[in-house]
Amino acid sequence: MTGTTTPLTRFAVPGRIAVNGPTETAWQTATLTEIRRETPHAATFRLAVPAWAGHLPGQHLMLRLTAADGYAAQRHYSIASAPDDSGHIELTLDRVPGGEVSGWFHTVARPGDTIEVRGPLSGFFAWPGDRPALLLGAGSGVVPLMSMVRHHRARGLAFPLRMLVSARSPEELIYASELGAETTPVFTRSAPPGVAVGRMTAAHVAPLLAEPPVGGWEAYVCGSNGFAEHASRLLVAAGQPVERIRIERFG
Repeated sequence: MTGTTTPLTRFAVPGRIAVNGPTETAWQTATLTEIRRETPHAATFRLAVPAWAGHLPGQHLMLRLTAADGYAAQRHYSIASAPDDSGHIELTLDRVPGGEVSGWFHTVARPGDTIEVRGPLSGFFAWPGDRPALLLGAGSGVVPLMSMVRHHRARGLAFPLRMLVSARSPEELIYASELGAETTPVFTRSAPPGVAVGRMTAAHVAPLLAEPPVGGWEAYVCGSNGFAEHASRLLVAAGQPVERIRIERFG
């Protein structure tokens, strides 16, 4: 597992930032081209970045907004899109109460607006598609995991991928219409008829570890500090090696 610091937003944690070259260290101008509502509190923002060097699923970027008076705010955000979306990247942002950057995106931003981005950053949480992946996320922690799912589908990868994602209710499940057979949703407050309500448990995790794929799973966990601790304990209890659990947290 990896220790991380608490970020300023509810998305990707800086973690072990690996900057690989001049493209990743340079700020680029991105143009907002589309806004898609995902849940009552989350939306996806599609950005055109002509000089984007590409990324691996699970990586994140630094975003900078600069006001007319010169004040600048910077945040780290996970990349939601697959690497194959040439010249474009997508960010899915939950609106954080009092959040100046997420608040701007949710209330002010319109297609045609420009922002600055830098990245991609951090290789620790990246999944290049070269090994079986077991993904556990909660709330907006599904964002970097969805990049992995999209990559797996777009490339038709042979390595197995499974995702367990926790949400308060079906209405709060980000990407609900896009999730497929690889995903098992867990609802903590309300659920469709016939579906149990409660936290992610050993009953969700243990069957996947009882019959692991050849080579075993590489596990990726993303969510709040509490969820990350809970999910990693479930994995270890079910037999997942600690050194094969990668974690990103938000505060």
